[in-house]
Amino acid sequence: MSTKVKGIAASDGIGIAKAYLLVTPDLSFKKTSITDTDTEISRVHQALSVSVEDLKAIQDNAKGSLDEDTLAIFDAHIAILSDPEMIKQIDQEINDKKVNAEQALTKVTTDFANTLAAMTDNQYMQERAADVKDVSKRVLSHLLGKKLPDLAAIDSPVIIVAHEVTPSDTSQMNKKFIKGMITDLGGRTSHSAIMSRTLGIPAVVGAGEATQKIKNGEVVILDGLNGEAISNPNETETKHYQQLAQSFEQQRAEWAKLVDAPSISADGKEFEIASNIGTPADMDDVVKVGSDAVGLFRTEFLYMDSSSLPTEDDQFEAYKQVTEAMNGKPVVIRTMDIGGDKPLNYLPLPEEMNPFLGYRAIRISLDRQSIFRTQLRALIRASKFGQLRIMFPMIATLDEFRKAKAIFTEEKKKLQVDDPGIGDDIKLGIMIEIPAAAIFAEAFAKEVDFFSIGTNDLIQYSFAADRGNESVSYLYQPYNPALLKLIKHVIDAAHQEGKIAAMCGEMAGDAVALPLLMGMGLDEYSMSSSSVLRTRSTMKTLNTEKCAELVNHVLKHALTNEDTEKMVKQFLK
Repeated sequence: MSTKVKGIAASDGIGIAKAYLLVTPDLSFKKTSITDTDTEISRVHQALSVSVEDLKAIQDNAKGSLDEDTLAIFDAHIAILSDPEMIKQIDQEINDKKVNAEQALTKVTTDFANTLAAMTDNQYMQERAADVKDVSKRVLSHLLGKKLPDLAAIDSPVIIVAHEVTPSDTSQMNKKFIKGMITDLGGRTSHSAIMSRTLGIPAVVGAGEATQKIKNGEVVILDGLNGEAISNPNETETKHYQQLAQSFEQQRAEWAKLVDAPSISADGKEFEIASNIGTPADMDDVVKVGSDAVGLFRTEFLYMDSSSLPTEDDQFEAYKQVTEAMNGKPVVIRTMDIGGDKPLNYLPLPEEMNPFLGYRAIRISLDRQSIFRTQLRALIRASKFGQLRIMFPMIATLDEFRKAKAIFTEEKKKLQVDDPGIGDDIKLGIMIEIPAAAIFAEAFAKEVDFFSIGTNDLIQYSFAADRGNESVSYLYQPYNPALLKLIKHVIDAAHQEGKIAAMCGEMAGDAVALPLLMGMGLDEYSMSSSSVLRTRSTMKTLNTEKCAELVNHVLKHALTNEDTEKMVKQFLK
């Protein structure tokens, strides 16, 4: 009898093959007290050194199948293993606590990974915790003298089934034999998910119990389109998915023709389909799929990946790189969204009971203006190289926006002393993610140049439900009529003042939400680059007047998230 496992669709495609359970060797160890600290420090340094050599070898072997930016992930892993501060902390742990190398390594790397994992409102930084775990596991395997799995040795078609697939695992996958993968853990922006998309391997992540429900050697259908797997399928299921796989490949070939096409509805209305990015390294994908803009550049990586506040020049180079790569197309750069649950070791912040509602983002920028002014100067300088827009996060009141704009204007005037006119064409906008700002959108629309609706936070704040908390995950309801009314109100307010209304939350790339957002007149849809061509293709089939009728019908008759979803799916049929 077949068994279904549901998860998150991370990489499109259909794969059918036998399951290969990716099992990590037992890396458990006993914490022991030691007296010879020099020997333990020498052991851990040797294990770190050998691990770095491992990663360099894996990187070299992957050069034929991965692009330069993806290969750079290994540079990041090598940098973690070579981080003098981390090594210093491990040495200190051995010296101070008189514990064995295994315990010291595990303690220091676990603390680091936990800090990253706690950043629940920044998925990119949160999922970097997996990178720290990955490299520490490699070092630990050398300390214990145990061999990690060798995926490069697989020589027949398989579906990888794992608790978690690390970037070094993914890099060893030969596309010829790896037909897909499903993991218990992970999200769409984890490195392994990104790499699976680069390789074109269908992937489902965050499936919870895949390793418990799927047995080694069983035939598995991996559906990366809908985020599910079927183990031990019957003949009817197998035939259905074989046809689905064939249809998808034909569809993918059609999508590829839309790289240089306009983002336009069936009745000729033009929109912008943009990409969300976390680092300049993401730009290859943005350009490859022909995104109309960068709708959200999260600048946190500049602060999180540094041991001190990034300099104006460091920031300028990053912003310039992204702006130039877009060749005149708009680039929306969000000012730093750090604080609360995203602590910086070099920037002490108060501990908070509820960091989501605390001292973060624009609140820190307005309070610690020297940091904010440095970032704004770098952004203004980078505006010479393309169409750059600045977006302020977590704006709750008009006063906050006015203060941020005033500081921007002051820095612009200083720079214009030596460079007249610089920054004059920069548009200033805000993230609409706090319900108070959404409700008061008419007033904001008179003063800002654009809105970008951050649905991830707007949903959690509207429903008072932490989106990182599994117990209340049912309240993540993007189609709830109450939320839809709030979004429509924001879009209408922007248009009344002739301003742009964009969206940069997950909802922007949601196939069910698309006709609703088009019917409301949303101007720009910013999403993962991997969703751009699919969305552009679907947009071509939708008539905006019909979509507007759908919106009116939903807002009149839908009472629940499920009601809306049924109505939209019926409409799409």
